[in-house]
Amino acid sequence: MQLLAVGLNHTTAPVSLREQLAFAPEQLGQAVMAARAWFERIDPVGSDEAAILSTCNRTELYAASHVANPLDAGGHFLADFHKLNYAELRPHLYMLPQHDAVRHTFRVASGLDSMVLGETQILGQIKDAIRTAEEVGGLGTYLHQLFQRSFSVAKEVRSTTEIGAHSVSMAAAAVRLSQRIFDKISEQNVLFIGAGEMIELCATHFAAQNPKSLTIANRTMERGEQLAHRFGAKAMRLADLQDRLQHYDIVISCTASSLPLIGLGMVERAIKARRHKPMFMVDLAVPRDIEPEVGRLSDVFLYTVDDLGKVVQTGMENRQAAVAQAEAIIETRVQSFMHWVDDRAVVPVIQTLQESSEAMRQMELERARKMLAKGEDIDAVLEALSKGLTAKFMHGPQQALHRAQGEERAQLATLLPQMFRGRR
Repeated sequence: MQLLAVGLNHTTAPVSLREQLAFAPEQLGQAVMAARAWFERIDPVGSDEAAILSTCNRTELYAASHVANPLDAGGHFLADFHKLNYAELRPHLYMLPQHDAVRHTFRVASGLDSMVLGETQILGQIKDAIRTAEEVGGLGTYLHQLFQRSFSVAKEVRSTTEIGAHSVSMAAAAVRLSQRIFDKISEQNVLFIGAGEMIELCATHFAAQNPKSLTIANRTMERGEQLAHRFGAKAMRLADLQDRLQHYDIVISCTASSLPLIGLGMVERAIKARRHKPMFMVDLAVPRDIEPEVGRLSDVFLYTVDDLGKVVQTGMENRQAAVAQAEAIIETRVQSFMHWVDDRAVVPVIQTLQESSEAMRQMELERARKMLAKGEDIDAVLEALSKGLTAKFMHGPQQALHRAQGEERAQLATLLPQMFRGRR
């Protein structure tokens, strides 16, 4: 069984490619089942495992497979599922086997591979992805153990290091960028599109600046009103966005929509109605909520999730000591997990040995019972039983030793006496 992690993230691919490879939440279950079927079509031996993590910064396939070249198969699956050209996608993919895949999983869960170093949101996203994979039967012994250990590692890293102490969140970066455009956020009207965790975080940061007004636009009015109530904001339907966009100076969007919600024409009309007063827009969604062409408008300052990522990289030197400590913890836990994997690999061998030994025991026991039934002396029967068991157990090793040559025979000559050394 081969462990692997195949995917791309904010360091290997721009948002324009990441959005093409992103899985919508409602797709994940179907995609996990498709991944398992993909591997099992290549090699139907055994039962393959799969899980998919898809966020604004990464899309990754985790798997445990019997396929001869599972990494290449995983890359082809991602391209095929999204109908992308594999040759064009391949340069952006990382393909990690065995312990490299384990190390990557632990680093992702611990926030070391995130755009915002040490951020905690990724752990919840992994748990959601694993829950979905488990619901559709994607998890088996290997991936279940891998992700359970990744949660433990993440907890250890966060509790014993200061990995998140100096982090700058995407929400804080959005506030910082908006302050470059507007001197006082307290004089601006702010619109949030969506009602998920990232929007909630952004609303918290912007609310602290006491803006002129806060509005939550969401497809589901009830969820929008719940979030709006927390911040003393207003709520509106997403369907009303086109008619009301011109009233907002700052627009932050992060939804799970597969298509853009705000097009070039909508923003052009809003800017015209605003008499070309500047508009600051942040698109944190992948796939994007705002058409990229909007950024070409002279009165619009549009930032994507990648743009904010550059802002949050500041202050890295303050975190290097914590990173080194976290990496050391992860490396130790990787070795521990790989030891468990190695132990799993010999389980079938142990089971075979136990089954053959049990067959020998039953055979000699039956022979002894027949001797006793004939009235033979019990000491003679026990003697025959012990000699018969010894002969059967020794037959295989002796034959192996006789057939072996050179280095193999030398190894057996060293190992066999250790295996049969009696307890004192």
